[in-house]
Amino acid sequence: MTGRIIALVDGSIYSESVCHHAAWIAGRVQAPVDLIHVLGRREAPVGTDLSGAIRLGARSALLNELADLDAQRAKLMAQKGRAILEDARAILDADGVAEITTRLRHGDLIETIADTEDDARVIVIGKRGEAADFAKGHLGSNLERIVRAAHRPVLVASRAFAPIARVLVAHDGGTSADKAVDHIAQSPVFQGLSITLVTIGPDTAQHRATLSGAATRLSAAGLSVDTRILPGQPETELARLVEAEGFDMLVMGAYGHSRIRSLVIGSTTTEMVRSCKVPVVLMR
Repeated sequence: MTGRIIALVDGSIYSESVCHHAAWIAGRVQAPVDLIHVLGRREAPVGTDLSGAIRLGARSALLNELADLDAQRAKLMAQKGRAILEDARAILDADGVAEITTRLRHGDLIETIADTEDDARVIVIGKRGEAADFAKGHLGSNLERIVRAAHRPVLVASRAFAPIARVLVAHDGGTSADKAVDHIAQSPVFQGLSITLVTIGPDTAQHRATLSGAATRLSAAGLSVDTRILPGQPETELARLVEAEGFDMLVMGAYGHSRIRSLVIGSTTTEMVRSCKVPVVLMR
């Protein structure tokens, strides 16, 4: 793994934040950033056969005109994609990122992730897409698909970037939570940041032992860490804690059978990720 940072930009209001978060990571680990914009199949010049949409007897001139319009639309979408990438590159340049690559891809977003993530350190995507201002209560339509499919950590960028100093790590004792702890311990991204490990649930000897073990691994890596066990429900307590105590980032495992890791799958996840106004790092 070379540690490239994949930043997915779509021209939405979240794209600038995606670029700033990618630049922040790049600055901490001296890694290149790969900017990707994906044109969906409906936007790509795939030589669509329009004849099936025309009734028998339609004039061939009409078919030709529709084909020309389709080709023109595809051309304009490609130009828009290149403009989005150029704008994103300008933001990264201004943030001091030394190595930037831009890619305009056609096809499915998940296929693009599968093709490009092998040597990636992290994937950065906005919490919402182009319809952000029309559907503020919803997450981006591609977010859950990417988190499900990706094999790298996914950073879900908040609407605006803010300096990151305090990180809250949701730990339920599961495999992905342990992976998150190991990732934090090994990654230069988190060096110098304040880390708080939290378990939402009953204060039991097992929970205390699990948190203590995770804290020991982080401390051994030179990180400043404290632990907490809080009552309540993860989907509400985590968001409340982030807001009340001013954490700058939330890290949590994704998937599994526990309440925390299953958040991404169900409506409780949607509610929690949506309500957090800070970037969320989801680990598989």
